[in-house]
Amino acid sequence: MTDPQAGDAVAARIRDSFARQGLMATLGASLVRIAPGQVEIALHPAPAISQQHGFVHAGALSAIADSAAGYAALSLMPPGRGVLTTEFKINLVAPAIGERIIARGRVVKAGRTLTLAQTEVFAVRDGTEKLVALLTATMMALEGRDGVTD
Repeated sequence: MTDPQAGDAVAARIRDSFARQGLMATLGASLVRIAPGQVEIALHPAPAISQQHGFVHAGALSAIADSAAGYAALSLMPPGRGVLTTEFKINLVAPAIGERIIARGRVVKAGRTLTLAQTEVFAVRDGTEKLVALLTATMMALEGRDGVTD
């Protein structure tokens, strides 16, 4: 679902960039929502992205959290500029187990060169969302590159 306020061109840029990310396809992740300064990515847990205890692997959580933060930042960038993750920190606060995992990225502060973003990751189980991870990231603007580069 795309928020009409996000603008068709911005949403198309994000969808096109997301479609070029092989890792997102490998994880089975999908774009759920695009709005100015906000992007939501979801995935369905599967054995291929689980760790030995049956929880979604921290690497998979980190990947969708980082992408959600990056696309949130990209949603505020002018055409012809991309973003590159320069650093992130993730806190894993609970095991990721449920029917669906949702990463909600949002821009905390947008700058000309650096953008600070945050993603909350939730596991949905029996219709209830539980916070499982929190990512804080710094994104750097890239001239002449359209999309997110990790």
